[in-house]
Amino acid sequence: MHRDVLERFPAGDPRGSWRAEEFARARRDEGTPAEVVMDLESDHFLVVVPQQARESAS
Repeated sequence: MHRDVLERFPAGDPRGSWRAEEFARARRDEGTPAEVVMDLESDHFLVVVPQQARESAS
């Protein structure tokens, strides 16, 4: 499954994943099915949208 990355947040941030979760929640409130995943290689929390969901929303 392909995912589009909407935003990246450093995992070392003092608030941890909170900023990513808040951003994803705001996108969901707008109707975009955003979710937060952890990219271990880059040490970032990513807010992503599945490609299929993004195409359906257009």
